Amino acid sequence: QVQLVESGGGLVQAGGSLRLSCGASGRTFGSYAMGWFRQAPGKERDLVAAISRSGGTTYYVDSVKGRFTISRDNAKNTVYLQMNSLKPEDTALYYCAAGGRTDLSTILREYDYWGQGTQVTVSS
Repeated sequence: QVQLVESGGGLVQAGGSLRLSCGASGRTFGSYAMGWFRQAPGKERDLVAAISRSGGTTYYVDSVKGRFTISRDNAKNTVYLQMNSLKPEDTALYYCAAGGRTDLSTILREYDYWGQGTQVTVSS
């Protein structure tokens, strides 16, 4: 079992930055691929970024490439999402998730553990 707790969301103006953090319980954090997803009202939950177990490989959806950076610190059981140049369309509830089936996954159903989410609101 892995418990995930997100933090760092908030209200920011367009062009601003936020850094999301996700802390995980347990001593096996390094054995999980990690991902950040987001869900806007009335829309599906979509992958934003993913990172491999070691942190050596990352994946980003096209809409955030060059603006967002995912990273992890396995010694601190934490994964981060640095978000720069935020846009109103980035407004959503952001979730972190952990998956143990592959080294890195872009598929929602391969993630087994989810946090409660942290709200990000970008004003224009």
